[in-house]
Amino acid sequence: MRIADVLRNKGSDVATIPPEATVGSLIAELATHNVGALPVVEDGTLVGIVSERDVVRRLHTGGADLLSGPVRDIMSTSVTTCSPGDAVVDLARIMTTGRFRHLPVLQDGELIGIVSIGDLVKARIDQLESEREQLQSYIST
Repeated sequence: MRIADVLRNKGSDVATIPPEATVGSLIAELATHNVGALPVVEDGTLVGIVSERDVVRRLHTGGADLLSGPVRDIMSTSVTTCSPGDAVVDLARIMTTGRFRHLPVLQDGELIGIVSIGDLVKARIDQLESEREQLQSYIST
């Protein structure tokens, strides 16, 4: 199973945030879209990613003043990305090893989606369930 299959089932809509947005507005966007991370996009280019975890860790050290500061100050600029042709099982391993939960999907340098570790686990479970059903059908006939 490939990332393109995950996006086909999940959809490719992706909410983004600009680096100059405030952390307070980031929190509102995370809540509005019910997501744990947003890609940071500037002039159509992926420049970072920011997650709930980034906010919490910085709030702990910086206090409430952080909320009026820009996303640029807390985003991760070293972003691992994937492409639609990448295998789900390989990316799940990369995400687990790297200890991150969100992976922007790029095609020809353009952001076309984002997948979470939960999306990958669901896809893998669905795939295993389908294989199990096929085996049961084969054994029954």
